Amino acid sequence: MPTVLDDTLLDDPARLAEADSAGLLRAAAMAGAQVRATTEVAADVELADRLDVGRPRSLVLVVRPGVGRGLTKLLAALLAPSCPVPVVLTDAVPSWIGALDVVFAHTDDPADRELAAGIERASRFGASVVLSGPQEGPVAASIAGKGLLLAPRIPVPPELTFARGLAAGLLTANALGLLVADVETLADQLDAEAERGHLGRDSFANPAKALALRLADRVPMLWGLDPVATAVADHAAYVLGAYAGVVCDAGGYRQALARPALHRSVLANSGEQDIFADPDFDDAGLKPRVLLLAVHGGPTADAARYEASHTLPGAGTIAPGDEIAGDEPVRAGVLALRFELAAVYLGLAAGSLGGAGQYAPATA
Repeated sequence: MPTVLDDTLLDDPARLAEADSAGLLRAAAMAGAQVRATTEVAADVELADRLDVGRPRSLVLVVRPGVGRGLTKLLAALLAPSCPVPVVLTDAVPSWIGALDVVFAHTDDPADRELAAGIERASRFGASVVLSGPQEGPVAASIAGKGLLLAPRIPVPPELTFARGLAAGLLTANALGLLVADVETLADQLDAEAERGHLGRDSFANPAKALALRLADRVPMLWGLDPVATAVADHAAYVLGAYAGVVCDAGGYRQALARPALHRSVLANSGEQDIFADPDFDDAGLKPRVLLLAVHGGPTADAARYEASHTLPGAGTIAPGDEIAGDEPVRAGVLALRFELAAVYLGLAAGSLGGAGQYAPATA
């Protein structure tokens, strides 16, 4: 069945606030605060000084369930163009880990015993370990006294910790001299995006509400025009599933075109839906909505967007670089937050949030 949106709810701030009993919009809007809090934690544990050990043999990014999947892919994509050391993306700490390696992981599961065992092994063999995660449970215990724990200070649901994990990963890469990311500007731009996506703004002036409307009653096809955007698409698919109950196709543009049947279906259904159509009797089912995501800038990126717009004339394009100033980590973070807010709006308007009420927002 299609996700039927209550359009009137999105432009009624009072009803929206009442529907959002779990405070999810407020939690999502704290992305900038998460980044600043993580920066403070990193300073408190002396992250930069303790990682000032020279160039590592490798940086191992451990992929864990939840936001960790898209997050680690994004960090790898940001590092890939100029990183002087191998970046290893893996579901578990590899057996060859040693004293010259650095391990980074983000988790919201304090009882992730597989991760705990991997961290314990990495520490035993002398690797430097940075963990973005809760300060209690087996995972935290595995790093105690042997690594660096960047624990959360801003309470938000686990589905909305992407900004904290991104800040932790960027600060780690900065400390190792593998990246130069402006984390302060990231926090500022996330605040600005949260303001643009505030529930009091009407849909025509609110990019998150407008995005929710574009995704309603469609099957989202989120295709990245560059590796960074593709990683953000992966996170967008996760959060839309988590809060809106929407299944997405997320991947790279080139990979998407390599599936001929899907490509033909997208071209055949690129027009708008018939406003008089009854979805209960529509044999064709939901139509796809292709959104091309772009984070890279420059001539090569412009050429890719031009080509994609002609190959898929019905597709929309979301390129935060057209709207905001900032480096690639900033643009990627803003795009991720926009999808988080859109997912919450979509879930609220469609009544599909389900268990989100388990989150109890912090009192002011």
